[in-house]
Amino acid sequence: MLSPDDVAHLKNELKRDLTPVELAVFDNLWSEHCSYRSTKMLLRTLPTEGGNVLLGPGDDAAVVKFTDEWALVIGMESHNHPSYVDPYHGSATGVGGIVRDVVSMGGKPIALLDPLYFGPPSDDKNRYLFEHIVAGIGDYGNCIGVPVVRGETVFDPSYRGNPLVNVVCVGLVHPQKFITARAKAPGNRLVLFGSSTGRDGLGGASFASRDLSESSEALDRPSVQIGDPYTEKLIIDATLEMAATGKVLSCKDLGAAGLAGASSEMCSTFGALLTADAVHLREEGMNAVEIMLAESQERMLIEVTPQDVLLMGGIAEKYDLKWSDIGEVINQPRYIVQFRGQVVCDVPIALITGGAPLCFWDKAVQTTVRPFSPPGADLETLSLQVLSHPDVARKNWIFEQYDHMVQLRSVSLARDAAVLRVSGKALVLSCGCNPRHIYLSPHDGTANAVLENAANLACRGATPLCIVDCLNFASPVHPEVYGELEQCVLGLGMMARKLGIPIVGGNVSLYNESDEFGTRIKPTPSLGMAGIGDLIEETIPKEGSVLALVGDTGPHFGGSILDDCTNCGGNAPPVPDISVISPVRDLVQNGTVQAATDLSGGGLLAALVKLAPTASVHLKGDLLPALFSETYGRFLLAVNSGADLCGLHHVIIGETGGKSLRIRSDSGSVVLSGKKIEEALNSLTARMRY
Repeated sequence: MLSPDDVAHLKNELKRDLTPVELAVFDNLWSEHCSYRSTKMLLRTLPTEGGNVLLGPGDDAAVVKFTDEWALVIGMESHNHPSYVDPYHGSATGVGGIVRDVVSMGGKPIALLDPLYFGPPSDDKNRYLFEHIVAGIGDYGNCIGVPVVRGETVFDPSYRGNPLVNVVCVGLVHPQKFITARAKAPGNRLVLFGSSTGRDGLGGASFASRDLSESSEALDRPSVQIGDPYTEKLIIDATLEMAATGKVLSCKDLGAAGLAGASSEMCSTFGALLTADAVHLREEGMNAVEIMLAESQERMLIEVTPQDVLLMGGIAEKYDLKWSDIGEVINQPRYIVQFRGQVVCDVPIALITGGAPLCFWDKAVQTTVRPFSPPGADLETLSLQVLSHPDVARKNWIFEQYDHMVQLRSVSLARDAAVLRVSGKALVLSCGCNPRHIYLSPHDGTANAVLENAANLACRGATPLCIVDCLNFASPVHPEVYGELEQCVLGLGMMARKLGIPIVGGNVSLYNESDEFGTRIKPTPSLGMAGIGDLIEETIPKEGSVLALVGDTGPHFGGSILDDCTNCGGNAPPVPDISVISPVRDLVQNGTVQAATDLSGGGLLAALVKLAPTASVHLKGDLLPALFSETYGRFLLAVNSGADLCGLHHVIIGETGGKSLRIRSDSGSVVLSGKKIEEALNSLTARMRY
């Protein structure tokens, strides 16, 4: 809701009271979700430009050159609060919304990524949310024919009352044929097409900008939109056909704040005059507030010249979609809405789209330090605990619900990143972050999230092109939360500059905390990264391949999987030497490396099980840090004996082969049979199939 100060500010600007429509418009468009009131100044510090960036932040999605023939259209969004209140429809409409963002730019959607964050799966409520959120994503993506090719699942008690559902969509468009969401000239018409407008999703933008309460599941259900993937598929095809005519001047999907949000943002450079009762409706008796602010799904708004209105209407009808000519772009900087012959809204358009007063919060910068206490269990027990942890265990239960191969672009979805074939090149995609590390050290933890995604791409021989982000935090009114937010943004920008990767778009989701459970989420700056490389034949390490460990290992247990299993504490990983990434990428590209993985959650043990589950490994010193530390900037490579690693600092730690994973050092040893490894890795899938 608008604060009393906001209402007073608006009355002072307008010199009058606001109409009900105006109040509703400002309530939604001035929400944190739409206006970035708490984060706008921080986001301006991020590097957003680069030689391949054709269109950066500020539109529905970014456009980044991939080849001379294709550009990537990429965006990232959250649908957190709706997915708690109604997990199936909340997550499904999150997919639908980000797909339409890509389509509105003229892009054909080709891939989805879904970083997800849940409370512990041991809890019945969390399993219910997990099951229905995954089903919503899978069903919607499968129905519209866009594959989910990559994801991440993190389980932590801080998400118990507020799961996070973040989705990345990637599409393709010709570099010179993308569409923007900015109106081009006064006198052009505004045409709405797609599903009829109903009362669903009313107040969704303002709902997404406040805490979840104990009664959210009942009271807030009307704020959750209901999606229809079959209509979405028609929207995709119709919009792309319209775009192919070259006569769509601008396009924007209807998401947060509904028609009011889309039309005011599209026409912000000029002005807009809309007739609310021209909108095709699903329900009788709807008033102007409902028509303008409903967030009914599968709707698009386009700008066309008057002579092209019927052409676009004909294309819509071809796909059995309804359409309406609802207004025009005007050469007056105002936002005007008429309803039943009366003006129900008439305000400066800049006041809606850029006039929200910034919020300034107190901040407290803190780094959480916990002394390390060695866990008392033996190495085999600890190893199986780590491999059974739901963040490390296999996610077959999720993967099996997604159609990975639709569109026939998927080359490889194994290990660190997804590889898709685009015009003879490899499009490589990675996503995620480590909230436990970030909670302990927000700046360095976020910088390391950038580094790890870049390392994932290096393992597939790819060079990063761009980053998109979804900054998920609790309420910024808490000084420690706003301090985390600031440090995370600074860490994100620092590492993006070091690696030369522009941040081209994203989303901010605040107020992710729950009165019901008394929880605040850990800071979760979830990332999506896209890169380009050559198509390299994927290989599995051969019997007798040499295992090389690249990078130095430190005693960094804080926020690790071992820490989560045993509460051992310790220091979070610092920012490492980043110079190893380029040579590893080069070695993968030239075929020296059979297979590669970076070391992240679960440390060296998880990397060994991923790359070489049967091997003989000899490590130096204490096996506890050697196996379970989560120091960044390290890689495990499988190479031929005698391979030239071009001066890259590394240690040969063993070779593949045998029937078990045998690890020893001067201080101890552990042998993990194939059966025990399989049981541990399959524990999450077994738990979900109860």
